[in-house]
Amino acid sequence: MLQLIVDRITYSLFKLDPSTKWAQVINFFIYDSVKILLLLFVLIALIGFLRSYLPVEKIKQWLSGKKVLPNLLAAVFGAITPFCSCSSIPIFISFLEAGVPLGVTFSFLIASPLVNEYLVVLMLGFFGFKITFLYVLSGITIGVICGIILGRMKLEKYLVKDLFGQDIQEASEKISEGFKSRILFGIREANSIVKKLWFWVFIGVGLGAFIHNFVPQEFIQTLMSETGFFSVPLATIIGVPMYGSCAAIVPIAVALFQKGFPLGTALAFMMAVAALSMPEAVMLRRAMHLKLIIIFFAITSVAIMFTGYLFNFLQGVLF
Repeated sequence: MLQLIVDRITYSLFKLDPSTKWAQVINFFIYDSVKILLLLFVLIALIGFLRSYLPVEKIKQWLSGKKVLPNLLAAVFGAITPFCSCSSIPIFISFLEAGVPLGVTFSFLIASPLVNEYLVVLMLGFFGFKITFLYVLSGITIGVICGIILGRMKLEKYLVKDLFGQDIQEASEKISEGFKSRILFGIREANSIVKKLWFWVFIGVGLGAFIHNFVPQEFIQTLMSETGFFSVPLATIIGVPMYGSCAAIVPIAVALFQKGFPLGTALAFMMAVAALSMPEAVMLRRAMHLKLIIIFFAITSVAIMFTGYLFNFLQGVLF
């Protein structure tokens, strides 16, 4: 429904030719900006409302500690949510607002775009059950392991404190017992954060719209051809700055594979595009310092490269 409305605005109201690249960039920009801002507001308001019923210390107690279970639960929850790397940020921020440990929230942020139902359905059609199952398993594993590593590094000092407003515990204590008061609490939280993030959302989505429509598939194939052993890290490095939907990413990975690229190389490119993107980094810059973004991207990229090499090694067994 939203896409149809945006199409009418872009191509009918603005009278732009849908076959031109710039019209597609504008359409992409409007659609993703509205979608992400709506998600940001609704999800933060909803989680703020639910959090008003739960003591912050209790949430921290459930999801803290050195055990793997909180990271696994966050990664599995991420896997069943149909979000791209940018659309996952609202829930990531909501988790931080609720006092969820940083490493656990990263497990969600990594696994959510790597594995979702749209991507799984497309992969089943192109690659079959065996490869799809191993991909889902590896995506959740990457989320869990990277989240645990990032959590152990004690990186909370690199979060931008003013994004989250006043102390969560103090804010929760001001809520009265009424249902309406709890709803208003969630709306106020959502409104406060959206006001601080909208500019970064526009910049990130604008960058993503340009990359999505102006970086041709043939250019990617040319860069990665004849690189041999180094095709996996090169595919990951090329994929990281890019941004695209599952409907666009999976066919590109299939095309690379059909042109003779090793399976792990094609999947590493797909994982890098899905899990990490330049627009995501721009949006996260409002929530965390650049050093934390670099650490997050670096650790996740290494995990994707390792997975790519593993799939290349297993290719003979899988086919």
